[in-house]
Amino acid sequence: MSDRSADPHPINANHNHNRSTNARGSPHRRLVRTPVIARSAASRPGTRHPPAYARGVTPELAERIVADSRDRVGWLRARSRGITATDVAHLTSHRAIDRAAWTKLRGSGFTGNVYTEHGRRREPEIAAWVAATHGILPSTALFRAVVEPRHLATPDGLRQDREGRITLAEIKTTNKPWRSIPRSYLRQVWWQQHVLGAERTLVIWEQHVDFVPVGDEPRCAWVDRDDAEIGTLVRLATALIDELHRRTHPSPARQLHRALALAD
Repeated sequence: MSDRSADPHPINANHNHNRSTNARGSPHRRLVRTPVIARSAASRPGTRHPPAYARGVTPELAERIVADSRDRVGWLRARSRGITATDVAHLTSHRAIDRAAWTKLRGSGFTGNVYTEHGRRREPEIAAWVAATHGILPSTALFRAVVEPRHLATPDGLRQDREGRITLAEIKTTNKPWRSIPRSYLRQVWWQQHVLGAERTLVIWEQHVDFVPVGDEPRCAWVDRDDAEIGTLVRLATALIDELHRRTHPSPARQLHRALALAD
């Protein structure tokens, strides 16, 4: 979750804005505004965490959890070993590979600001609204993909129905109005759908002015899975993994270590 300005590019996904009704057409519940989120005993150091994923997921999906974002050190370490939604957000073309590899190896230098802190503070409240209105529960789990374990994602919310179908949620805060979902966020959404095998994602954004939320509830829109966009991202991620390996293992034998591409 982050606080960024709107992207000027129009949305290239099948989505519908939704302010007043949920997926079933029933009224949304009002979002309770709580300026300070108290830390529960389970979130304090030295205590046992509750499950990092939504209740009711299959054992097969649970086995693909590699870290919990509440253990920030372990979560960041696990993320550094693969390609995440944050990494692919700026993979617009092969020309972006060089900069992405440099950032992955050296770090961006960005550790947060007042906007990201506001986003972290608001996320539990927005997540509670999402759970109440759409039944998508909060998730703090970092998942790996089935075919390529270096493909990683940490969705903000997850629901798996009895047929095994997965629905995700992605929460954002912004200090500017959105005419459409920024393209970089769409790439994050598609990547998460690829890693989890999800068919759709509810993107939720809350606008604020001077860190005071605008309106009574966040806005939201559904983004359907786009296999063409996902295929592009997978190819770029494969190229990024190859470039990272080239920079860290300068050897003619690197061809033997090329990233495992998806079969279809």
